[in-house]
Amino acid sequence: MSWQILIMYGVAAVFAMIGAYMLLALLRPAGPAKVYVFRMVGIMALALGVVLAMSATSMWQWSAPG
Repeated sequence: MSWQILIMYGVAAVFAMIGAYMLLALLRPAGPAKVYVFRMVGIMALALGVVLAMSATSMWQWSAPG
């Protein structure tokens, strides 16, 4: 596994954690603007983390010898 793929996994993990934190923060009462922003940004960050992890996995498989 190359260092580029490890960096992709690291960035994916960071965005997934940020997204999960923002969505879990919605368990506390908040105003409508904060709920809208946290929901929108949280879902987008979580989706970015998942898609980036899938891309890193594809790169890892494609770069494997054999």
